[in-house]
Amino acid sequence: MTTQYKTLELTRDGAVTTVWMNRPEVFNAFDEQLIAELTEVCRQLDHDDSVRVVVLAGRGRHFSAGADLNWMQRAANYNEAENLADARAFAGMLRTLFNLSKPTIARVHGAALGGGTGLTAACQMAIASDDAVFATSEVKFGIIPAVISPYVLQAIGPRQALRYFQSGERIHAERALAIGLVSEVTPVDQLDARVAALADALCSGGPHAQHAARALISAIQGRPLNGQTDEDTAQRIARQRATAEAREGIAAFLHKRPPSWMA
Repeated sequence: MTTQYKTLELTRDGAVTTVWMNRPEVFNAFDEQLIAELTEVCRQLDHDDSVRVVVLAGRGRHFSAGADLNWMQRAANYNEAENLADARAFAGMLRTLFNLSKPTIARVHGAALGGGTGLTAACQMAIASDDAVFATSEVKFGIIPAVISPYVLQAIGPRQALRYFQSGERIHAERALAIGLVSEVTPVDQLDARVAALADALCSGGPHAQHAARALISAIQGRPLNGQTDEDTAQRIARQRATAEAREGIAAFLHKRPPSWMA
């Protein structure tokens, strides 16, 4: 990938690409340009078969302080149509990140406020340093966390959302772990090692099987345990067993060698 970005920096380690939000002077607060560039880079990475895992991270002292105040000030002077177009671009960026066909990990340190919390929740997994702090603080500005709400709500559930969407309280790392916003908390000096370990584990799985596993979760979540669910899950495993990837994975195990996707 040769595209040059003004608000992002991409680094590559084998099959793992890290997308660094690179506006440290404003704590990686996002504006129209960062939103557009992050949307574009997610689309490019989604179609790059050499990339197995995408890590989202922030340069400098913080992951992301949320919306850039200058951007918010400009938006306050927009008419309704302009505000709607702006909000749709933000919503589209989060959806593009959420729908990536390969595993995504948020590497969170320092502040992840407002939209930074949304970015964390839109990634499939999140590892936070023990100094990380989150908030859905929009109510303090007289607005609501509307665009990030589908992702945060899915992560923490309606009961916790009722509290934090209305109070705007800071959520420290251990509390974020307890309510499901992040999947792991680690000391700051171990953050990169823990992210790398998770990325390595993800690279050991078959990419098509991982995509099918995510589709499985979406399909069965909240469904009753009945004959229709039995049939759906039976058909899914039958289809997957018949794939070339499954045949390769089983053959590799039996012959005590790495599967082709780890070569």
